[in-house]
Amino acid sequence: MNILFIGDIVGSPGRAAIKQLVPVLKKEYALDFVVANAENAAGGSGVNARVAGELFDGGVDVLTTGDHIWKKKEVFEIIREERRIVRPLNFPLGAPGYGFGIFTLKNGVKLGVINVLGRVFMEPLECPFRTTREAVEEISKTTRNIIVDIHAEATSEKVALGWYLDGKVSAVLGTHTHIQTADEKILPQGTAYLTDAGMTGPYDSVIGRRVEDVLEKFVTSVPVRFEVAENNIQLHGAVIAIDDSTGKAQSIVRIQKKLNE
Repeated sequence: MNILFIGDIVGSPGRAAIKQLVPVLKKEYALDFVVANAENAAGGSGVNARVAGELFDGGVDVLTTGDHIWKKKEVFEIIREERRIVRPLNFPLGAPGYGFGIFTLKNGVKLGVINVLGRVFMEPLECPFRTTREAVEEISKTTRNIIVDIHAEATSEKVALGWYLDGKVSAVLGTHTHIQTADEKILPQGTAYLTDAGMTGPYDSVIGRRVEDVLEKFVTSVPVRFEVAENNIQLHGAVIAIDDSTGKAQSIVRIQKKLNE
């Protein structure tokens, strides 16, 4: 099966890219399932019901998130019921929502999707390694096909999780830094790996925000409201081919596609 994983969707420009480009990519790569990180999809920070619905209508099957999951208060209205929105697994017990899900493709094959937050340079949460391993063991009772979104700042932490899960999941894909890395590979035991899938949004920007806003903050150190930029909209991510009888990755291809290209 072919899975498209889409890097952090940023605001309305990112959503426009989803609407136009996901149908194109479905045909081009014979996609069976689409996972997208919606961490910044609503106004550049968080997600709500309207935005989630727009992304599902645009062809995304499951939304992963990250450290901005609670930014929009409306998310609390849907996170308990909408299993297609996966929040980071390693929030403490009692946090609403689900850190992983098992989904059925049209051909009946099942796919597990896990979302986890890193801890290096980020908020202290439960151990991403142990909690992910526990989720993998639970999902593996149903399917060997498992995708992990590691939403983390530190490259070393993402790389380490890839090696930790090699042979136990189909793919470990990084999000959060918004800059696509060029280190896609299949690890020795059959897990596809990419440190960061990149960003889906405006690339004439500083990781999705208007250049002038970010420069003002850096130069003056005065608080500035960062508005979402608008130009040079692109979708970045990766297509992973998985042998659904073994859960092993067969290939991983990075995607960079421009809106109206």
